[in-house]
Amino acid sequence: MIVLSVAVVLAICAGVTLAGTWAIERGYPPSGRFVDVDGGRLHIMEMGPSDAPPVLLLHGASGNLGDMRLALGDLIAARYRVILVDRPGHGWSDRPDGHDDASPARQAALIHQALVALGVKRPIVLGHSWSGALATAYALAYPDDVRGLVLLAPVTHPWPSGIGWINDLIATPVIGPLIAHTLILPAGYFMLTPGVGSVFRPQTPSADYAARTGVAMLLRPREFIANAQDLAVLKDFVRAQAPHYAELKMPMAIIAGDKDPIVYTDIHSRAIAAQAPQATLTVLPGLGHMVHYAAPGVVMKAIDDVAAKAAR
Repeated sequence: MIVLSVAVVLAICAGVTLAGTWAIERGYPPSGRFVDVDGGRLHIMEMGPSDAPPVLLLHGASGNLGDMRLALGDLIAARYRVILVDRPGHGWSDRPDGHDDASPARQAALIHQALVALGVKRPIVLGHSWSGALATAYALAYPDDVRGLVLLAPVTHPWPSGIGWINDLIATPVIGPLIAHTLILPAGYFMLTPGVGSVFRPQTPSADYAARTGVAMLLRPREFIANAQDLAVLKDFVRAQAPHYAELKMPMAIIAGDKDPIVYTDIHSRAIAAQAPQATLTVLPGLGHMVHYAAPGVVMKAIDDVAAKAAR
C-alpha cells in the first residue's frame, strides 16, 4: 500500500513537472538565435554594433544568459559587440553529449565552434562564478583567439567544502533523474526566492530579478540535471587546470567582493591573480558574489582596461 501511494504521488509530481516545464518555456521563449555545433545547437544573443570589439559574456551556475544580459548587456553594448550564450544544457542550449558536456573544457570547445560560425574573432571573454573555470579553459585552449579575460567572483581553484547535498543527489545516476523529473519543480517554486537572495547576500536582488532573468528555467529537469553535473565535475577540473594559469599571457582583470559567501575570494581570485602574469585584482569591500550587479561600472572599466592593454 505504501509503495502504491508513493508511486501515485510521484506520478502526480511528474505530471505537475511536465505542465510546469511547458509553462516555464512558454513564459521564457528564446530571445536570440540558434547556432549549430557538434551534435546540437547553442542559443546565442547578440547586442551592440557588429563591427565593434567583441565581448563574450558567460553566466555562472543555476542560470542562463538572462543574468548577464540584465546586469551588463545594455551597458557593454554601448561600445562593444556583446555575445551572450546559454551554456550547454542551460537556457535554450542543447547538451549534445550529456554528462560529458559538464566539463568546462568541453563547453569551451562548443562555444568556440559557435563563435567561429558567427565570425567572432578574438573576444574579451568575461566569466562569472562557475564560468571563471570556463573562461580560463577557453583562454588556455584558444590563447591566440582571446583578446583578454575579465573574471567576476570566479571559480579557479579547488575548495574545501562540497557542492550541496541536492546537487550530489541529482548528479547520481538513476535516482537523480527520477527526482529531477518528479519533485524538483514542485518544491523548487518555494525555494527560488530564498535561493536568489542567498546568492546576492549581503546585497539584495531587485524584486523583479527572477522574472526578468528566467531563473525558473533551472527547475526544468534537463537543466537541473545539467547544473548538478556541472557542479559535480568542477572541483576536479580546476584542480587539474590551476597549475596552468601562468600560461595565460593575455591581459586579465579579476573582480571579487570581500564578503562573497559563495566563491571565497582568498581561495580563488587572489590565487589566480598571483599566478597569471598580466592579471590585476580588484577586491570590493562589502560586496558579495553578484559583483556584476553591485558594481557594473567597475566591470565596465575593467573591460575597457583589458581592451586598451590588448590594443597596445
